[in-house]
Amino acid sequence: MLQLTKIFSFETAHALHRYNGKCRNIHGHSYKLHVTVRDRAHQGEYLPAPGILVDFKDIKAVVQSHIVEHFDHRLILSADYVAAHPFCETQENLWVWEMEPSAENMVLYMQKVLQDVLPAEVSLASLRLYETSDSYAEWISAV
Repeated sequence: MLQLTKIFSFETAHALHRYNGKCRNIHGHSYKLHVTVRDRAHQGEYLPAPGILVDFKDIKAVVQSHIVEHFDHRLILSADYVAAHPFCETQENLWVWEMEPSAENMVLYMQKVLQDVLPAEVSLASLRLYETSDSYAEWISAV
């Protein structure tokens, strides 16, 4: 199976409502997102000219416009968190989610968005979202 991975970086702040630890407070991360796509129909032969599955710039354009531009320099809080901390509503970069903005939920959100907007010749194979240099959430396609 042939796969390609493109890596993206963005800065996002969040807090987790009812979390018993430091992450209950608003804080930020320098996220790294690894987007891996796979060929829908590759049979193991060499690829015909120009010899690429999909152009990295096409993956970059899709992920940049549908993910990075929405996450970068945003404060993501759940509706429950905002209800408990109404002063947060005044933040101009606030993005309110119904679910908690954990790395796990972020990667699930990204999977739902990207599933339908990637170039037709590839499918989403996996997403790996690094919250820190040694901690990540990962979604892997079952197919």
